[in-house]
Amino acid sequence: MASPERRLSRGIVARYAVGSIGTGGFATLPGLVLVFYLTDTLGVTALLAGLVVTAAKVWDVLIDPWIGDRSDHSLAVSGTRRTWMRIGALALPIAFVLTFAAPAGLGPVVAGAWVMVAFLATASAFSLFQVPYIALPAELTDDYDARTRLLTWRVVVLSFAILLFGAGGPMLRRAGGDDEPLGYLVMAVVAGLVIGIGMLVATTTAPTGRVVEPRERRSLAAGYAEGLDALRRSRPFRLLLSGFLLQGLATGVMLAGANYVAVWVLRSEDALTFLFVALIGPAILCAPLWGRLARRIGKERAYVLASLAFAVASAALVGMIWAPGAWVYAPVAIAGAAYAGMQSLPMAMLPDVVAHDARTDGPGRAGTFGGVWTAGETTGMALGATLLTVVLATTGYLESVGSAVVAQPEAAVTGIALSFSLLPAVLVLVSLVPLLRYPLRRADIDTPAPTEEIAR
Repeated sequence: MASPERRLSRGIVARYAVGSIGTGGFATLPGLVLVFYLTDTLGVTALLAGLVVTAAKVWDVLIDPWIGDRSDHSLAVSGTRRTWMRIGALALPIAFVLTFAAPAGLGPVVAGAWVMVAFLATASAFSLFQVPYIALPAELTDDYDARTRLLTWRVVVLSFAILLFGAGGPMLRRAGGDDEPLGYLVMAVVAGLVIGIGMLVATTTAPTGRVVEPRERRSLAAGYAEGLDALRRSRPFRLLLSGFLLQGLATGVMLAGANYVAVWVLRSEDALTFLFVALIGPAILCAPLWGRLARRIGKERAYVLASLAFAVASAALVGMIWAPGAWVYAPVAIAGAAYAGMQSLPMAMLPDVVAHDARTDGPGRAGTFGGVWTAGETTGMALGATLLTVVLATTGYLESVGSAVVAQPEAAVTGIALSFSLLPAVLVLVSLVPLLRYPLRRADIDTPAPTEEIAR
């Protein structure tokens, strides 16, 4: 009889991984350029820019658990999660283009409102895809190592997408020359199409099966309550999500700050491309290595090692306050190698958590877990951008409109550097507190659990 890992064909692994082109694009471009677009093209103040980004993310946090519950209901009714994924994949490119298409002549407040509404729609479409997408690994295979393989290749493609959008996005933005709004629009159209295509490919991996008796249709509040119940009853889920959320906060503040570091610390817009190449190149190469290490020592131990390496590398970047230069690409490369493990390993651990919960409390809740997970991930990334805007406002960062040139105060430049180095290092170190208490091991997944103690 074929093992579960053999039954997970290369085609499924490849098509599932392609979905991360959409995930990587949506996570990278808004986090990288949206705040900068608001402050340095539309003239929106740093705090208002942070509010725009945070408002859409807060909405995501509210609807993700409900989308997860609806995805579980859709699976019961139709036998697949594919429908909601397709709706999100088709709607996202349109809303993404509108986000970077604020009409000329709008004042900063009205322009900020335009971007907030459009970005809220973009984030909603993304959640319709992402929540069931996150739920699929628990249903595609029940093998501990096969899940690591599936999520490892997902992160390889995710890393490639981050490099593609992180380096290519700013290049497309410069296609408008001195017309910055046109450059952002070109970037949004191209990126939106690529994101949508990647998502549509991934929808084909959603299993189709027997339609079962559906659960009663529930309200937003009831779906949210189901997500809170998953957090309450599953201790492994609480610990894993807590660590991942803190790390999302760390990577979110770094991502939002990268453009500012290139312009105001390294004094070169081209440095943004080099930063992404230095970060993501090693991530692409090292993601399979983290998978191999996880098979030898366990996912949870490998995850802790990756987190420690990332924290040390980030802390080393604090030296750019006094000596900015090309040397920063070396610790960024180390952080990139560690980042691959920080992405692939927790994602491979999540379906283990879902499977463990299914044995102890019954199956059929993968969508709910995916919804809460996506809400937590969204919270971390959103608060990372918000945290950066707080640092910018506190240190006196000066906004500008279009191609206007300003001179930033020394305190603002120092704040940008700290947001890219010491701050994320501390956040990742704090994330180790819950991660070191994560209880599930290979034996808990590959063999039936004799009691429910671990889940409690």
